Amino acid sequence: MPGPHTRNKARTARRSPSWRRRLRGVLAGALLLSATGLGAAPAGAAPAGDDTTVTTRYGQVRGTAGARADEYLGIPYAAPPVGGLRWKPPAAPARWTGVRDATAPGNPCMQTGSSTPWGDLAGPGTPGEDCLYLNVHTPAERSLRDRPVMVWIHGGGFTIGSGTFYDGGELAARGDVVVVTLNYRLGAFGYLAHPGLAGESADGVSGNYGLLDQQAALRWVRQNIGAFGGDARNVTVFGESAGGGSVCQHLVSPRATGLFDRAIAQSGCGFPLPTQESQQRNGVSWAGSLGCADVACLRGRPAAELLAASTSPTARWVPNVDGRVVPLQIADALESGRFHRVPVLQGTTADEGRLTVATTYDLAGRPLTAAGYPVAVRALYGDRADAVLARYPLSAHGSPAEALGAILTDAQFACLQSRSARLMAGHTLSYQYEFADRGAMDHLGLPVSFPLGAPHGSEIRYVFGGVSGTPAQNALAARMLGYWTAFARTGVPYAADAPRWNRYPKVQVLAPGAITSSTTFPQDHRCDLWLPGETAAARR
Repeated sequence: MPGPHTRNKARTARRSPSWRRRLRGVLAGALLLSATGLGAAPAGAAPAGDDTTVTTRYGQVRGTAGARADEYLGIPYAAPPVGGLRWKPPAAPARWTGVRDATAPGNPCMQTGSSTPWGDLAGPGTPGEDCLYLNVHTPAERSLRDRPVMVWIHGGGFTIGSGTFYDGGELAARGDVVVVTLNYRLGAFGYLAHPGLAGESADGVSGNYGLLDQQAALRWVRQNIGAFGGDARNVTVFGESAGGGSVCQHLVSPRATGLFDRAIAQSGCGFPLPTQESQQRNGVSWAGSLGCADVACLRGRPAAELLAASTSPTARWVPNVDGRVVPLQIADALESGRFHRVPVLQGTTADEGRLTVATTYDLAGRPLTAAGYPVAVRALYGDRADAVLARYPLSAHGSPAEALGAILTDAQFACLQSRSARLMAGHTLSYQYEFADRGAMDHLGLPVSFPLGAPHGSEIRYVFGGVSGTPAQNALAARMLGYWTAFARTGVPYAADAPRWNRYPKVQVLAPGAITSSTTFPQDHRCDLWLPGETAAARR
């Protein structure tokens, strides 16, 4: 029978408009939540008598057997970060005796209800501070050993989301890999920087606790994944949005040395980060708003009170450049070669920014007009607005929303990721893609006045095996799953009946019906405007 969290999700789904449920489903990657809100079975339920007991170094776990994939949910990879462990690096989990039930997910980490139109991305369960759990999905054929391991870091702006929201069973079954999804501390609980916390640290730094959680999970994988049939010597870390950003932060983090062998960054690599000093100033200001002059006061406050206060519009809960966990800005580290020299696959979607435009305007009940377009650009870019408007004239786009979406795509995603691919190519195997299924979300029937195209997050379900679309879309999804899992297996993306994927500077354009190779990506996205000199550098 469904547990309480499943029943609650079902009630929420029934109250929500159908388009909200459908959008929530597509961004779940593998469609963990169905339209009724019920949790998905692990790739076809198998008889209950099947033995799925696995011994980890902390104790035994028993998961759920499926006809094609097995799942192990809610495995602790670190001690609960509560009480005196709030805003501390993760500690090792306690050992247990007997067999731990691993058939239900652990709590998502503390987060507010998402403001996105697809609702709460926390997934099943009630968000809480005791949340450092991971999930393992394996092919049902357990006699095979040493499968490649793919560890997924979820997105959500470092403030929302959970590992359980993404069902890795289909990816595991079809790709013959072991898939791990994980939770990590979010918002103020994961990224508060404060001088008092720095004073407690042996390194004199604060913040970045969510990144340290992810590294603890990767350490757990190295130590335990062999018991699930995974190859601890072949681990790929991959993620999207904030998860893709996290991947690149681990690439430059000395603390992540030896924790993974390949990396995939989807729509997230290259974002500039605030400094430790600026984040600590923000942390002091935020603590003052709670009437707290020191960390002891903050640790004495209930989690719910901290969560409520963390939604301040001036708060910025993201990783920071602390000199230790993240020693340099990503671009600076890549340019100087100060990163882990593993093969990297990274890319963006063709219309990243259109989802932001949809949620800001259409889905908020105020579609962007022609008169509102230059107003929006001036609000974003100030003195640079005239130059931006000259390069993105309204007449060159189908609608004001598409024009603003193109600006956000290029400025916030495409050019930053292109620079990252170029800088890495000087030191390691570097592969870049652009996901260009312009009909990726057509089936959702969202109430927007413009085509969404291939917006932010639309490639996730193609990677996780959750596509049921046109024959061309299904073929693209199969090839993408093949590319991703082959890269995890060998460090080279290839797939049966799919075009060769060449290294950077060629960019693999992933579209239904025709996967092609482009050499004009920086020019196509006007990267000379957003990163002066980048287009010329890409040509060299």
